[in-house]
Amino acid sequence: MSRKYKGIIFDLDGVLCTTDQFHYLARKALADHEGIYFDETINQRLRGVSRMESLRIVLEHTDQVYSDEALQAFAASKNSVYRSLLERLTPSDMPADARPTLESLMEKGYLLAVGSSSKNTQFILERIGLAHFFDAVADGNDITRSKPDPEVFLLAAERLRLPPAACLVVEDASAGIEAAERGGFDAAGIGSAGHNPHARFHLERLSQLLAVL
Repeated sequence: MSRKYKGIIFDLDGVLCTTDQFHYLARKALADHEGIYFDETINQRLRGVSRMESLRIVLEHTDQVYSDEALQAFAASKNSVYRSLLERLTPSDMPADARPTLESLMEKGYLLAVGSSSKNTQFILERIGLAHFFDAVADGNDITRSKPDPEVFLLAAERLRLPPAACLVVEDASAGIEAAERGGFDAAGIGSAGHNPHARFHLERLSQLLAVL
């Protein structure tokens, strides 16, 4: 029996694990150091956004003008704090159904990939014990344009040697759903994107993938 999808491309943060709290703490530390207001609401705007673009959003609340060198230094400082916080990651930081779902998808013969804007993707996958499940990884180290540009998903599909139409993207952010649509992929929305009208499938939990494929 033929099937429409041969590959599944997962976003990382918010889908396979949760590191929002670590991003928030690292950004908050930077903002506090610079005397800039930053809260959880602003932090939610940064989901799926590239490192430099997220920094620009953090700095919206100051009139201070920073040089490119200062911006690069801020980004490096934030990432250093974030990486140290990621040392706390364990398999308990992923949904309980993540590993069983990936195991079932592998058994059914699907190719699996991660498409994430994070430059720490490989480190995170290793910390939560999922690295061996994926046939391909495309992340922030490989791309120049972040979501909603489809570059990261297109690269993941290319590394799976599949066309976009043969891949389903699993995303929790509206920017990711838009990126999938722009790249010619169907998308399954979960979490905050669970009711996104542009998603083909709407999931409450990851294991529901097995029922819709």
